[in-house]
Amino acid sequence: MIIFDEARSSDSPFVELVWRCHSEGAAPFHSIAATNCELVLTRLHGQISMTVRGPETRALPMGDCPGDGEWLGIVLKLGAFLPELPTSRLVDDGVNLPIMSGTSFWFSGSAWQFPTYDNADTFVDWLGRKGLLAREPMVEDILHGRLTDRSQRAVQRRFLRATGLTRGAVRQIERARYATHLLQQGSSIPDTVLQAGYFDQPHLTHALKRFIGQTPVQIREKSSTEQMPFLYKTTPLE
Repeated sequence: MIIFDEARSSDSPFVELVWRCHSEGAAPFHSIAATNCELVLTRLHGQISMTVRGPETRALPMGDCPGDGEWLGIVLKLGAFLPELPTSRLVDDGVNLPIMSGTSFWFSGSAWQFPTYDNADTFVDWLGRKGLLAREPMVEDILHGRLTDRSQRAVQRRFLRATGLTRGAVRQIERARYATHLLQQGSSIPDTVLQAGYFDQPHLTHALKRFIGQTPVQIREKSSTEQMPFLYKTTPLE
């Protein structure tokens, strides 16, 4: 079972959230859709891996999560990306970076010390200073429809380059995550339909099964045997 130890926000222009967790005993686990890229440091069975994960467009069963693992995650802000690893190639996938030693990994011709929970912001900012991490400043404006005077084709191209997803896909995923948060907090299914902006209950059910991997009833009653990741983003897009 995954035990989420703690999570925190960040002042870094590149970072949405920093989290860490560990596991105790094997238990079924599934991923859920997410719009953000993520850097994840894993320590499991004496092995270390440093992974760059891309956006996930659907829920996916992962089988039993192994026991005695430790994870540190750095969730990047939507629109932050590593130019050497195009986000479009990371969608529903990830890349393991070469490990140099028990304290460092290799990226872009240099050895980098593994980040920690406390220095994650400094680590990411150094990537930015070296030009290895960038951010598309138009993404937020695009999401909120503030670029109506620009070519839609050019806008969508820049959005897709930075996020790996279309604007519509981002909205659908974030709405499903918001609905999940409402249900986890005890909101009724009809109220969730209304607050999250779905047409009706079947529309909500279809979206949650696709993006979250559970029905509204399973989420609200916590009846599924599969554990899902920590739901870090709960604010709906306008």
